[in-house]
Amino acid sequence: MNDTPKANKIKTIRPETLEFIILYNQLKGKAFLGNAQLSEVLGFNSPSSITEIIKSRQNIDPEKLRIFKEKYAEFISGAKTDTIQEKNTEKRTEEGIPMYEISATASGVEVYNDINDSMPVGRMNFPGIEDCDFALPVWGHSMYPYLENGCWVALKVIHDKKILPGEVYYIEWGEYRMYKRLLVGDSPEEVVAHSDNTTEMIGNRLKYAPFIIKIADIKKLCLVKDIHKKHNH
Repeated sequence: MNDTPKANKIKTIRPETLEFIILYNQLKGKAFLGNAQLSEVLGFNSPSSITEIIKSRQNIDPEKLRIFKEKYAEFISGAKTDTIQEKNTEKRTEEGIPMYEISATASGVEVYNDINDSMPVGRMNFPGIEDCDFALPVWGHSMYPYLENGCWVALKVIHDKKILPGEVYYIEWGEYRMYKRLLVGDSPEEVVAHSDNTTEMIGNRLKYAPFIIKIADIKKLCLVKDIHKKHNH
């Protein structure tokens, strides 16, 4: 099956768009949590509009940039520097971690929608996940039986990208987002993305064949810390 062609970048990126991208990267996590929150502030119909601008697929309207700079003027000037994460630390301990209901897109591999385009649908709170950052569902069968379709997973962001070979991770690289068991590669700069489901075949080939990922290409690495499986009724 051929992959869906990716949207191309626009030919001319206007100065206000470049300014917005720079400020967005500086203020994300400080002035606002993600694209869903920011799209409401700027009056976009969908969080995906923010994603398209950040990925240089469309230019921002100058009026939207004006609203953005006016709304977050204190953060831009440096007068306000406290982060949202710091202010919510105590609240997160009480109420648990945010749960994002993102789904897999229709493709040959299980690729998830951008978490930045989602608002939390609830909070997960039970012993053992206190140091986790957020929870995501599992869609598809590539990691069966370890991860079942429909279960929720508590994830801890690994900022230094230190990988424990054999553990299961949620990973983002390029346009791809998925769960995989990461194994030692042929070189220290690479890992093997392995799927636990080795029973499903297409002809004489594995449906979920392993593949190589360069560690430097991984944009987000999250360790699977706990699994909340759905109940059968």
